[in-house]
Amino acid sequence: MCASGFRNCSQSVAQPILFGTQNALPAMPETVSNLFYVGFLAFVAVVLALDLGVFHRRAHTPSFREAMTWTGVWTALALLFGGFVGWRFGAAPALDYYTAWLIEQSLSIDNIFVFIIVFAALKIPSHLQHRVLFWGVLSAVVMRAGMIFGGAILLERFHWLLYVFGGFLVITAIKILRQGVHTNPTSGESKALQWLQKRIQVTSLQGQNFFVREDGRWRATPMLLALLLVEITDVVFAVDSIPAVFAVTTNPFLVFTSNIFAILGLRSLYFVLAGMADRFVYLKPGLGIVLAFVGTKLLL
Repeated sequence: MCASGFRNCSQSVAQPILFGTQNALPAMPETVSNLFYVGFLAFVAVVLALDLGVFHRRAHTPSFREAMTWTGVWTALALLFGGFVGWRFGAAPALDYYTAWLIEQSLSIDNIFVFIIVFAALKIPSHLQHRVLFWGVLSAVVMRAGMIFGGAILLERFHWLLYVFGGFLVITAIKILRQGVHTNPTSGESKALQWLQKRIQVTSLQGQNFFVREDGRWRATPMLLALLLVEITDVVFAVDSIPAVFAVTTNPFLVFTSNIFAILGLRSLYFVLAGMADRFVYLKPGLGIVLAFVGTKLLL
C-alpha cells in the first residue's frame, strides 16, 4: 500500500486491468475539473428534458421501431462521449470509459426483467411505464452519484477495498452460476412490494399520477409503488455493477459517466426486450461469467 496517497497508488496498483495496453498509454488524471461534471450534468438535463417534454410528452406505448431508434440514439451518444474523452484526455481513458460502459450496460440488462415483474405485479399499463422509468432514471442519477463518489473516497483512504470488491464480485458470480437458468426472480420483489404496501396507503391507478387526493387526504397510486421498486432495484444492482466498473478504472468521472449513459439507455432497451424476456434463458449465467471474470482480474 502506497503511503503517499491514492493518486500515486492508482498509477501503480489501481490502474485499469482488463486490457494490457495501460503501460503504453498515458493515464487520465484522477482529479477532473468540476466544469466537466457540470457540463455533463447539464447535457443529461437537456436530453432528459427533451425526452419527457418533447418526444414523450404524450403517454403512449413505444413501438418496437421507436424503441430501437431511441436505443440507437442513446448508444450513439455514449459512443460519441467516449470519443470526447479520447480527444480530451487520451486513448487510455477512452478505452477505460468504453470498457466500463460495456460492462455496466451488460449488467444493467438484468434490471429489465425485474421491471417486467414489477409492472406486471402492479398492473401498470405499457403506455404509463415510460413515465415511471423516466423518474426512476432521475433518482438513479442521484443515488449512483452518491455511491460512486462515496466509493471513490473510500478507495482513496482504504486501497485494500479493491480486493474486497474483487472477492465480492467472485462470490456473487458463484451464487448466480449455482442458481442455474431456471430460477424464480420474483421473491425479492414480492417481499419489497408487501413491505411498501404495509406502510403506504395506496389507492387505485389514476392515470399518470403518483399521488391523488381522496377524502381530503393524499394517497399513493400503484405508479408510486412501481417507482419505488424501480429505485430499490437500481440500488440492489448497483451494489454489483459499481464495484465491477471500479475494477476497470478508479477515476470517478469515468465511472460516473459510464454508469449514467448505461442507465439512460436502459429505458428504451426495456421496450425493445420486454416482449422477448422469455428468450433470454442464459442471461443470468452470462452475467455471472462477466462478474467472475471482472472480479478475478481485479484480485489478480
